[in-house]
Amino acid sequence: MEGVLVRKIKKICVFCGANSGKDVAFVNAAFHLGKVLCKRKIDLVYGGGKLELMGCVSTAVAQHERQVLGIIPSAFTINNLVGETCGKEIKVATMQERLVMMMELSDAFIALPGGFGTLEELFQMISWAQLSIHNKPIGVLNINGFFNGLLSFVDHAVKQEFITPRARKILISTTTADELVDKLQAFRFEPDPALSKLKWSPSSSQKEKLDLTLRL
Repeated sequence: MEGVLVRKIKKICVFCGANSGKDVAFVNAAFHLGKVLCKRKIDLVYGGGKLELMGCVSTAVAQHERQVLGIIPSAFTINNLVGETCGKEIKVATMQERLVMMMELSDAFIALPGGFGTLEELFQMISWAQLSIHNKPIGVLNINGFFNGLLSFVDHAVKQEFITPRARKILISTTTADELVDKLQAFRFEPDPALSKLKWSPSSSQKEKLDLTLRL
């Protein structure tokens, strides 16, 4: 990465499935990502609990003595629905509050294979970046082509002029964890000149917190 301005990343938020998926490569990739974060001295923020891929990445980070923070809606903690969180746990009231806290406490975001919840979290962060609510890098770890269809659709939306080429650059994709972290560190945010002028008002309940009640 010689000659490239390296972004300082101390905490990465990982979005991933509460299932392990059909391919054992997904489980292996989750464990390996956790090890890569530890090797890079990067702490983990995630959705809490210990289910499947979420448990794999959080366990790998915790075993290598990096900090783990799980942000989890209180509803998920009833009857131990998602298992015990590795590391520190913060309970929140709503899914939206969870996403806002993830955004505020993380320096970058990685999506592993997952379902609707993972995709919601991924695209919420992308849309907030497009609106200049944050300027943090976002990437997908494309294990065995899992995200190929999604990336093709995004490129199709660019061709159909629903997504601008500038906005397309927000989403990074690689097939290995090390390369993805490298690209996140090298990411340079290019704000949309019009959208960057939007003024996001501070929340009245918490100083300097963004009011993200806008339905995107």
